[in-house]
Amino acid sequence: MAAKVAVIMGGTSFERNFSLLSGRLVSEALAESGFDVLTLDADANLVQTLRAEKPAVAFICMHGAGGEDGAVPALLEFLRIPYVGSRPASCRAAWNKADMPFLMRRVYDKGESLVVWPPQLVLPASAFKDLGAAQALDIIPERLGGGTGFPLAVKPVHGGSAMGLSRVDSPDDLGSALMAAFAYDDSVIIQRWIEGVEVSLTVLGTPGAEKVLPPVEIEVLEGIYDTDARLETSRVNHFCPARDESLAALGGNVENARIALEQAAREVYRAYDCRDFARVDFIWDGHKAMVMGLKTFPGLTETSLVPMAVEAAGFELREVLADLVNGALARGN
Repeated sequence: MAAKVAVIMGGTSFERNFSLLSGRLVSEALAESGFDVLTLDADANLVQTLRAEKPAVAFICMHGAGGEDGAVPALLEFLRIPYVGSRPASCRAAWNKADMPFLMRRVYDKGESLVVWPPQLVLPASAFKDLGAAQALDIIPERLGGGTGFPLAVKPVHGGSAMGLSRVDSPDDLGSALMAAFAYDDSVIIQRWIEGVEVSLTVLGTPGAEKVLPPVEIEVLEGIYDTDARLETSRVNHFCPARDESLAALGGNVENARIALEQAAREVYRAYDCRDFARVDFIWDGHKAMVMGLKTFPGLTETSLVPMAVEAAGFELREVLADLVNGALARGN
């Protein structure tokens, strides 16, 4: 008898629509592989349905709150249902992008890791609402970069799909960028904007025995790689593997760039104790792999980066997804 796989998607996060698209692709692929697929929207009936249907394993396709914050993985562990993906603690850690420098420093001594990150400030909404932080916006650029300090990146601490991300090129735009980020979260990150090549690397497996797939290069033709650009495919070109000329454009050595990006992805994956698969996002500035974030449940839509990397590696996505499910079944709770 075919194993019953619950594909959990949707939910109530800002990334619901992305999640539904991922869930649809995964459901179709697993059905083609012979699994008995149960598609579930993550709503108030989720626990009742899981207890009634008794799936052998679950595949989480939730992006944003509910999935990447560790809620659904924790729920599945409570219900003793094996699942594909990282454990709740890993998800919670990755969900908070602001703490990546702190976590990486705890795992790796200075000089041990190739991972670096842009200078940043993290401010909660309460700092503006209750403590008058708005009166100090003029010194933020100086604190981050000296001189003019522009451009800056402003984004929510939690969440993905570049929701709430802004590029700030002048002091007049900083306040509106902060408001845009606070619309999605109660804390924001303000970073020095890094010019370079946007690259994402998919990692498969368990820490220490992981496999890093070819890097996907993201070339934005108009604006920045925000939510709209991810939805309007005509605004973005993807190249996998990343092009030699792109990695060399800022003066770096191509082979060194590829080695550094792969090693940095491994280091992040291991530091967070990820499991099964994840995606690590970087900007290659010509000399260093500047980490932008870790996605423990990355997109699996037809235009997502993980399927591109899987194809470039010479694998069939359907087989990779089936292997992940079989691995979770063998691993158990």
